Amino acid sequence: MKQRIVKILKISFDIFFYLLMIGVGYFLLRIFVVDSYKIPTHSMMPTLIPGDNILVNKLAYGPRWYDIFEVATGKRTNINRLPGYQNIQRNDVVVFNNPYPNNNQQIQMEFAKFYLKRCIALPGDTLYIKEGFYSVNHLPDTLGYYPAQQQLHSLSREQLKGVEYEAFPWDSIVGWTIKDFGGLYLPKKGDMLTLHRTESLLYKKLIEWETECPLRWERDTLWQDQTPLTHYTFKHNYYFMAGDNVLNSRDSRYIGLIPDEYIAGKVWFIWKAVNLNTNEFRWERFLKVVR
Repeated sequence: MKQRIVKILKISFDIFFYLLMIGVGYFLLRIFVVDSYKIPTHSMMPTLIPGDNILVNKLAYGPRWYDIFEVATGKRTNINRLPGYQNIQRNDVVVFNNPYPNNNQQIQMEFAKFYLKRCIALPGDTLYIKEGFYSVNHLPDTLGYYPAQQQLHSLSREQLKGVEYEAFPWDSIVGWTIKDFGGLYLPKKGDMLTLHRTESLLYKKLIEWETECPLRWERDTLWQDQTPLTHYTFKHNYYFMAGDNVLNSRDSRYIGLIPDEYIAGKVWFIWKAVNLNTNEFRWERFLKVVR
């Protein structure tokens, strides 16, 4: 009887150990290698549609790790990243943390809230939107989903009913809209920029996030305590992200640039697709590589 109890305990311990190892392995896999996300909105149509379930490759740009308990309590935390095997490229479809999960005034980290957009411009680029078409450094490259930009180009402001027309930095003098935007320079790590009025508006939240110090906007100038801030050297790289569905996407045209630390990974392929109205599988979208 004693031997039988010992045997049962040993088997139970082995089962518990292996289940624990499977759980830890699954947890580490999702943090460092690959994760799954479900598409809830139309912002990336037609590339991705609601009901698509995608796999995100976290090894591509390098997996991140940080203290989720600090993030959960609203504290600023250090975000570290292992080396990846490639850099972010223009037109990559990327998953990143929503930099404004609580309000539009302050960049914060929320580990459970993500956006999925296309990278349009990289650190060191200057981005323009001219009559609805994206352009970087005045080069003729096709960026984003071109037919949607053609649609935006063809519509007047009056025809864009229900579409938020004004854009970042939400200033009447700068006057940027979703059809005419920029040039917006994307800071790269080590850049020292002179902060005139427009630059102060464009980069205020980024500087506050980097310095963890609130800035005051007064007399068309940024003030740090009682000192005017006329120059600033950036400590991070920043990216411009936009949805393929340019008429229905909350992206960098509205919220501004995305810090490097917030980028989680590169979208890989659709592993499952469901019609949310009928709950039927969309078999033609299974295993479709996202480009």
